[in-house]
Amino acid sequence: MQTVLLFQLLLLVVIANAIPVLAKKLFGLATAWPLDGGMTLSDGQPLLGASKTIRGVVLSILLTPVIALLLGLSWQVGLVVALSAMAGDLVSSFLKRRMGLRPSSQAIGLDQIPESLLPLLAARWLLPVTIVDVLVGTALFLVGNLLGSRFLLKLKLWDKPY
Repeated sequence: MQTVLLFQLLLLVVIANAIPVLAKKLFGLATAWPLDGGMTLSDGQPLLGASKTIRGVVLSILLTPVIALLLGLSWQVGLVVALSAMAGDLVSSFLKRRMGLRPSSQAIGLDQIPESLLPLLAARWLLPVTIVDVLVGTALFLVGNLLGSRFLLKLKLWDKPY
């Protein structure tokens, strides 16, 4: 894969995952309806937790295709990236609840890998993405998230240092 295409795709993955966070900063609790409706499973833990909202998922799915066009990619790539990034984030949240971790608690790797690995794998349907590209992109997302979140925390754009 061309380096430029990998950069575009990785940037789109970052944006798809950042939209719900930015929506929380912009809108606060307004329209922050939990995606799981507050459901609690038999283990006593929420299905996903209150931090996973309908607003965040919907905004990511609506805005990421538009941003994909601005980055020179198709809206279809944006839609696939948004859907799979949100799915990865929800899988991560589900697993963290099963592990007894609170919403927004730190789980290095689990917080980054599903939400980058799934969209990079899914992009293979529409773009010439190799398995090496997927692995490199996932590793870059992991490291970038860990380092970038500390910077965004200082700017008060992020709530957690990881």
